[in-house]
Amino acid sequence: MCALEGHLCDNCWAELLPCAAGDYCPRCGRDASRYGLVRGVCGACREEAILFDGIARAGVYLSVLRQMILAFKHDHSELAPALAPLAQAALEGSGFHESIDLLVPVPLHWTRRLVRGYNQAHLIAKRISHPTAQISTDLVRIRRTSPQPRAGPPAARARNVADAFVVRQGHGFTGKTVCLVDDIKTTGATLNECAKILKEAGAARVYALVLAVAGQKAV
Repeated sequence: MCALEGHLCDNCWAELLPCAAGDYCPRCGRDASRYGLVRGVCGACREEAILFDGIARAGVYLSVLRQMILAFKHDHSELAPALAPLAQAALEGSGFHESIDLLVPVPLHWTRRLVRGYNQAHLIAKRISHPTAQISTDLVRIRRTSPQPRAGPPAARARNVADAFVVRQGHGFTGKTVCLVDDIKTTGATLNECAKILKEAGAARVYALVLAVAGQKAV
């Protein structure tokens, strides 16, 4: 894959576009026609408890985009220059781009960060260009959780990340509009837990920016 060299050739772009195109629900991020939304919400997530206030995605977790994200998570930090422009475009196309005050990468536990050598969400956040928003690392993960794909169904994933995050003393979240940055949203359990903690810390609104959304069917 030429993206491992930090760029995309024409063939890779051609394969990537179907994963990065299409309308989606601004509440849950799943594929949805703009004509199928009722008050900005799709039918798939109408009954779901979603604690963040909206989401922007670069694409769906399939094909070339899935391969790139998996490689990015595992030892290929050089993919950040190829993936970050997708996140940038998604954020600029969202309805909350101009309102955010802080970009907050979803944190890794320090043990996982030590083994991996980097937090992929932080690498993306550092490459996001915004006229005013700054990066904050005052949201931290205090408990090492099992990888979400191994945690099982949505309820088990929610339990897996419950109470796994806290904010640092002296944080600057009070009254702010925050944008969480992560690589993948599947059930949304991790984003929900982060949003909950940030709002308990005083954040006015919490949005999410992800490279891809998996689980296109309601769960």
